[in-house]
Amino acid sequence: MSQTRILVLVGSLRAASINRRLAEAAVQTAPEGVELSIYEGLGDIPFYNEDLDVEGQVPAAAQALRDAVAASDATLLVTPEYNGTLPAVLKNAIDWASRPYGAGALKSLPVAVVSASISQNAAKWSHDDAVKALGVAGAEVVKEASLNFGAIGSRFVETHPADDAEALTQLAATVRLLAEDVKARANA
Repeated sequence: MSQTRILVLVGSLRAASINRRLAEAAVQTAPEGVELSIYEGLGDIPFYNEDLDVEGQVPAAAQALRDAVAASDATLLVTPEYNGTLPAVLKNAIDWASRPYGAGALKSLPVAVVSASISQNAAKWSHDDAVKALGVAGAEVVKEASLNFGAIGSRFVETHPADDAEALTQLAATVRLLAEDVKARANA
């Protein structure tokens, strides 16, 4: 049986971000046969610009992202909410990974979105905007694997999500559903 590779993109660049900690906890929940890896380097990618997106001249950081997404079987986005929408770093990653249009690394790739914020809204606006951008980019959003965490400022301020049994259970379910979707597509 082959290993299912899931690439995790975290929308907060801050080292101690709770969204990063949620991604780290998700990595710990990977069942046998599933490997999750958190992508490092989103902050190094220039903003998408067609003048930079020239075959053979794509900036190294953008090409590295495209290669990582193309080498994965699925992607898990973990997004906070900045001013009512997804962070620019995630939108930029979606833009680079979606090109060339209709044939980018995101084309037909299963993706799940986990959103988290300090508000009770649980970053649902950011979540919805990520789902919209991914859909337009050609990704296959696995809606059953969606997950939203609200009030994370109080819930995870003194404890890592990996030490929260409920969060681990929810993240494990998201990872499992995403991996099952990959397998179902492979067997279709």
